[in-house]
Amino acid sequence: MNPRLLFLALIPVAAVSAGNWFVMMRLLDVRPIDCLPCAAWFVGAPLLLTLALIMLVRPSAPVAAPAPAPSPPPPPTLEEGALRLLGLLQQEGRLVDFLEEDVTPYDDEQIGAATRGIHEACRKALRERITVEPILAGAEGETVEVASGFDPATIRLVGNVAGSPPLRGVLRHAGWRVKTVTIPPRQGQDNRIIAPAEVEIA
Repeated sequence: MNPRLLFLALIPVAAVSAGNWFVMMRLLDVRPIDCLPCAAWFVGAPLLLTLALIMLVRPSAPVAAPAPAPSPPPPPTLEEGALRLLGLLQQEGRLVDFLEEDVTPYDDEQIGAATRGIHEACRKALRERITVEPILAGAEGETVEVASGFDPATIRLVGNVAGSPPLRGVLRHAGWRVKTVTIPPRQGQDNRIIAPAEVEIA
């Protein structure tokens, strides 16, 4: 307890003890030597009672605040996400191997046969991590209307573009928009390592 507060609390107690002493000596005409229990009760009891109350109501130790939860790791940067996706496409579809291969010596039939497996594996890997949707509804070759105030980043006008929207034209490509992205982290790995080198030991 704060010593200053204890001192302030004992001042009225001392006053009460002195008053009891005065009453015992002057009004009751009892000398302490004649009745030691009486003197102890009138003088000492208020002090002991006050000390007991101070011990009972003394403030408890402050409760430690719970430790803050660890902050989540920062989201990957665009570069890290792109490298992870490229690593997945290489791991499951060997896309980088295919793109880096010189296909000039092969005829179309050989290239087509090799491409089928790569296409299926890369398509599966992409669909498991990224969900896409067409920007414009409709099949290619259908007539669509481009409303006024359209976003040039989502719709590109080609051909004989004249006048101002709304415009009507033939849908050549519906476009793609990413809905969700789920790319797992590569803990403890350099994202720039797309595929490790492989060495076969005889």
